[in-house]
Amino acid sequence: MKIILLRYRRLLIWGACFIFLAGVFVLSGLYNQVSGVFNSGKREVPIYAVDMKEKKLAISFDAAWGADCTPTLLKILKENNIKTTFFLTGIWVKEYPEMVKAIADAGHELGNHSLTHPHCNTLSEEEFIKELKDNEEMIYKLTKKRTRLFRPPFGEYDNNNIKAARKNGYEVIQWSVDSLDWQELGTEAVVDRILKNAHPGAIMLFHNNAKYTPEALPIILKKLKEDGYKIVPVSDLLIKGDYYVERHSGIQKKAAGSN
Repeated sequence: MKIILLRYRRLLIWGACFIFLAGVFVLSGLYNQVSGVFNSGKREVPIYAVDMKEKKLAISFDAAWGADCTPTLLKILKENNIKTTFFLTGIWVKEYPEMVKAIADAGHELGNHSLTHPHCNTLSEEEFIKELKDNEEMIYKLTKKRTRLFRPPFGEYDNNNIKAARKNGYEVIQWSVDSLDWQELGTEAVVDRILKNAHPGAIMLFHNNAKYTPEALPIILKKLKEDGYKIVPVSDLLIKGDYYVERHSGIQKKAAGSN
């Protein structure tokens, strides 16, 4: 009887070991499959800023609604000999064609901000490309200039948006310094936020029709110049050779070995 019991116990032990090892192999296989799914997906990232030591940065304006402040902004920029980038929506272009021409004639860069200001990450690829290309054509008909920079409305995007934009000749641009001028917290709030966060390679975000931006802009330009910054359009800030965009920060950097 003792011999039978010992054999039975051994069988139980070996059976338990077998089940344990089988479980390990199964879980290991599942882990490898799951981790493979996460590791195989490459996150596409827009450019938020540019890696550089030179004290150079870009100022940009988003134009989607209203144009009352825009002539004043253009006057201030002209007086300070500053060129910037205006990201225009198609609805704004349609409503203010003469203002679009004035921006272009003043030598500012024109960017694409979509046709109708949708949540781009909810669109199909076909719908997204239509937003991009229809607005590009509207701007081109007025200015004879092609837009090559795209800023997604609301700052919302997904991998498909970025891939589709790049496939159609665009670089996707976000920002590293947000004036929050649309919140209308006052001139001082806009000035303080910009100056405290200014950095080499920054892309700054303003809006063309924010209430306090015309008052804040001359102060900001003066102080940035005093601090040694050169202000340029977004395209003049970007790296022209081989580059990559750091996934966790959105900073554009030169690729290894590039000049």
